[in-house]
Amino acid sequence: MNFNEIQELIRMVSKHKLSEFILREGDFRLIIRNQTNQEQAPAMVVAPVQQPVVTLAPPTQVAATAALAPAPVATTDLPAAPAAEDLSRFVPIKSPMVGTFYRSSSPDKPAFAKIGDLVEKGQSVCIIEAMKLFNEIESDIKGKIVKVLVDDASPVEYDQPLFLVEPA
Repeated sequence: MNFNEIQELIRMVSKHKLSEFILREGDFRLIIRNQTNQEQAPAMVVAPVQQPVVTLAPPTQVAATAALAPAPVATTDLPAAPAAEDLSRFVPIKSPMVGTFYRSSSPDKPAFAKIGDLVEKGQSVCIIEAMKLFNEIESDIKGKIVKVLVDDASPVEYDQPLFLVEPA
């Protein structure tokens, strides 16, 4: 299990307000606890089953652990952002799951959807990798892509906007 997967588990435990989450895979054991006292931080411990539990990182808030991951950055091929009042006319394509966002099926392939592309309802616009499964995400609207909101290979949350589409 890599660091990003552990971070994602911490976010999910916090989001769903679980008091404790335990994951066992062979000799690997991961325990994530949310303390009921607001002054104490959620704790994360990792240890092999035969050895004592070792505390890796007691973040003060789950949001603080997210700061360790690289923040999504706007893609460099984007035009200037539309004014805030203009954004209301665009429809977002949102992530249906937690995972890693990819604009193309492999690094040497072109992006599924670029700014200015016309997309049809049901057309694949990106891939989200979740637990080693690659899921093609389809547009739920017909229109023109006006903005890509997530950088390639960035982690995304459930219901996070990925693209802005001008309806056709």
